[in-house]
Amino acid sequence: MNNKVIICKNCIYDSSMPTVIFDDNGVCNYCLLIENLKNQYKTGTKRGEEDFKKIIDEIKLAGKNRPYDIIVGVSGGVDSSFMLHKSIEWGLRPLAVHYDNTWNTSIASENIRKITQSLKIDLYTLVVDNKESSDIARSFFYANVPELDGPTDIALAETLYRAASKFKIKYIFEGHSFLEEGISPLTKAYIDGGYIKDVHKKFGRIKMKTFPNMTFFSFLKWVILYRIKKIRPFWFIDYSKENAKNILMNLYDWEDYGGHHLENRMTAFNHSVYFPVKFNEDQRNNTISALVRSGKMTREQGLMEYNKPHYVENGLVEYFKKRTNISDEEYEKVMKGEKKSYLDYKTYKKRFERLRPLFFILAKANLVPMSFYLKYCFPIKNNK
Repeated sequence: MNNKVIICKNCIYDSSMPTVIFDDNGVCNYCLLIENLKNQYKTGTKRGEEDFKKIIDEIKLAGKNRPYDIIVGVSGGVDSSFMLHKSIEWGLRPLAVHYDNTWNTSIASENIRKITQSLKIDLYTLVVDNKESSDIARSFFYANVPELDGPTDIALAETLYRAASKFKIKYIFEGHSFLEEGISPLTKAYIDGGYIKDVHKKFGRIKMKTFPNMTFFSFLKWVILYRIKKIRPFWFIDYSKENAKNILMNLYDWEDYGGHHLENRMTAFNHSVYFPVKFNEDQRNNTISALVRSGKMTREQGLMEYNKPHYVENGLVEYFKKRTNISDEEYEKVMKGEKKSYLDYKTYKKRFERLRPLFFILAKANLVPMSFYLKYCFPIKNNK
């Protein structure tokens, strides 16, 4: 048997990833996916900008005679902060919406305050009870699954939809760029509201009262009944995270927090400690591969960056253990223990797959992200 690791000719994804397939030229299926998305959205071209301009005009028309015409989810990170800056530049009246999982760094909180106050943008924040947030994190830790920070993604999405409904706003901007961040491969990592409910039911110690979970039917309510559209502007226009960062620092005294996913301590622990130590997975390959594909970094530079040790904030592990009330012994036991996945718990995955034709229509109408359709609505093909 040939166990030689094959590395994509165009990025740094390799054959150790269960869902990677290489074509005859040695290029991985994720590079081909990105090329298809670039062609579909005409990313960074005049046609892409024109298509996005039409969306801006639709948004302004829909928001006429209302105080806001767009929602922008904010985290204090570079992408969402720059999205607020661009929204004003595009002549929109954004409402900034933040889901506070109570694990924010002070830098992230200050960044949100600085840019919303400077641009005179109203901020709507939903704060989960900190004990409840800690209990959910503890539950996923004891569930032995990779999605330690997955509940934050679901809660943010639900918070954005609730705010849109409350203020009668039909459009949500998301600051994702597949050119800068890629599309995360769906291997062992997955999250939905049913998954969160099942894991917490099995391992939680207190009731979920303030956590904004998204059930399957609330998801359908937001996208079919309320028809709230999610738009990713950076999928249409040219976007550079580095340029955005420089603009934010110069105009708003925005502060860099040290790296992708490090603006929140839960996310930082998940990506810098939990994933690489327990699951031997390094999600930096998503962003690095994206930069190599786009020519912003050579393949050799990417591999060199990928092989550097993770930056771990001093005291981060101790902070996680204290927040979740996990002893040193229990922490070590779980970190070295069994590895499970969403397949071991109840989820909505099969429902999404059965309703794939519906979600394709919704994705084409911008009612769900195209990345949701591509990742969640197909069975996983494991090449191992």
